[in-house]
Amino acid sequence: MTPQHASELTLQTCLLAPVVPVLVVDDASIAADLARALVAGGLPALEVTLRTPAALDVIREMASVDGGVVGAGTLLTPKDVENAKAAGATFGVAPGATDRLLDACEANDLPLLPGAATATEAMRLLERGYSVQKFFPAEANGGAPALKAIGAPIPQVKFCPTGGVGLKNANEYLSLSNTVCVGGSWVAPANLVAAQDWAAITALAAEAAALPR
Repeated sequence: MTPQHASELTLQTCLLAPVVPVLVVDDASIAADLARALVAGGLPALEVTLRTPAALDVIREMASVDGGVVGAGTLLTPKDVENAKAAGATFGVAPGATDRLLDACEANDLPLLPGAATATEAMRLLERGYSVQKFFPAEANGGAPALKAIGAPIPQVKFCPTGGVGLKNANEYLSLSNTVCVGGSWVAPANLVAAQDWAAITALAAEAAALPR
């Protein structure tokens, strides 16, 4: 898969909804119900972070949910890419980007949303062919004003800012011309997931899905 094709597919995923839920799930047995709750609320693109021992099983479960588009987050190594692809992930997300990771995603036909925090990193990824990138960590790197400033000289790159993004500041990012969506965990808070309160999660998803962009 070429970087250009990867970016085309990643853009399609990012355009599905204004928010991509960033999910840290410990229990694969509730994964399908969580995915159904988020999809029902209008958030079909789901990023499952590889931060728990259950993550790959969670991806497998969520990949079976109708209407869901499941990806793997926190890809750090080529092995992560191979495991995520085998589990059923249809896209990947990384906090940064290394040549080894990019090579692995291209070799395994896994569209990647690679992370960039600076203009130089964004330019390097663009030079390779990645025109859709993750701005991370967004708030720690100056928030929406910083992303707007990066976009002025590099308008070719579209971003999904993640890291410190919530309902209260999502609009600041979504109003930018170089932002296609945001990533955030607020739509599936740990307390509601633990309580298996799927109706409340669907309501949060619906609120997020209605954000203008």
